[in-house]
Amino acid sequence: MNAVTDRFAEWRDDMADRLPQGNMGKTVAMVLGLYLLVTIVLGMYWSIAPPQFDVREHAAALAAEGGGKVVTGTVTMGALIGIMETLLDKPGGYTHNDVFPPGLWLDNMPHWEYGVLIQARDLSRAMREVFSRSQSQSTEDPDLAIAEPRFNFNSNSWVLPASESEYRGGLQYARRYFHRLSDADAPNAQFYARADNLRYWLQTVDSRLGSLSQRLSASVGKMRFNTDLAGDESASQSTSAPTEKFVRTPWTEIDDIYYEARGTAWALIHFLKAAEVDFADVLEKKNARVSLQQIIRELEGTQVTVWSPMILNGSGFGMLANHSLVMASYMSRANAAIIDLRDLLSQG
Repeated sequence: MNAVTDRFAEWRDDMADRLPQGNMGKTVAMVLGLYLLVTIVLGMYWSIAPPQFDVREHAAALAAEGGGKVVTGTVTMGALIGIMETLLDKPGGYTHNDVFPPGLWLDNMPHWEYGVLIQARDLSRAMREVFSRSQSQSTEDPDLAIAEPRFNFNSNSWVLPASESEYRGGLQYARRYFHRLSDADAPNAQFYARADNLRYWLQTVDSRLGSLSQRLSASVGKMRFNTDLAGDESASQSTSAPTEKFVRTPWTEIDDIYYEARGTAWALIHFLKAAEVDFADVLEKKNARVSLQQIIRELEGTQVTVWSPMILNGSGFGMLANHSLVMASYMSRANAAIIDLRDLLSQG
C-alpha cells in the first residue's frame, strides 16, 4: 500500500510540474490524481465475481412477487432470470461494453460476463425451442419469442441502444413467462420436463465446454492431428486441411479465456442445480441424479479462490503453475460427465 501511495505522490508531483504553476495547476493535478485513484480502487472492487445464489429460494421469491407458486419449470426459468439480473446489477453493473474508466480498463470481469452471457443465451434458446413446446409442430411461447433475441443482442453496444437496455427488456418478457407458468388461467404457458428436452440443452453445454477446454489447454502449444473427418469415410469438407497443425492460444488471450471459462462454469452451476429440481422425476427414473451432481461438483472446483495475483501459464511440467491447464482439467471432466449423462437420458 505504501508503494502505491508513493507512486501516486510521484505522479501528482510530476503532473503539477507539467501544468501551469500556481493554485490552478495544483488543483488540476490533485483532481486528476484523485480521479485516477478512485477509478483504480473501483476497478478492483468491480472485478470481484458475485457470489452464487440459491436457485430454489430465488424462484420462490419471484413466484411470491406475482402471487403464484413454484411449479415445474419455475426454478430453471428463475435461475435464468437471476443470472441476468446478477449480470446487470452486480457492483459496477455490466462492464463488457464500457467506454469510460474504470470499466474501460478492466479485462477479467468483461470476459467473465461474456461467459455468463453465452450460457444465458443458450438456455434461453432451449427454453424457446424445446422446454416450452410439446413437439416440433407446436407454436412457440410469445414471451420467450421476444426475450430470446433480446438476450442475443450485441454484447458490446454502448448506446442506441445499450446492451443493458435490451437485456432488461428481455428480462421483462422472461418474468411474464415465469409468472404465466403457475397461472391456471394461462394454460398455453408450459414447461415440459422431458428427457429429450434436457438432452437437447446438454448437447449445447457439451459443445461449449469442449471448445473451452481445448482453448484452455492450448495455453501450452502442441502439434495436433486433424480429426475433423474421423469416423465417417464418406465425410468431406469445403477445402483441404493439413493432417497436423500447431495449436496455441496467443499469450495475450490466455487469461481472457480463463475468465470466460470461470464465468461459464458459474452460470452452469446455477442452471444445473435448477435442472436437478425441475427434472427430478426424469433423473430418478434414469438413475441419473448422481451423474448430474458430479457435473456440478466438477464445475464448483473452477470457482475456488485464485491466490496468485495474476493468472500464471507456465509450461505443462515447468517451474511455474499453469492455471489454464487446471481449469481445462475441470472443464474436461465436466464435459465427459455430461456426455455420460446424455447417454443415460437416451436409454429407455
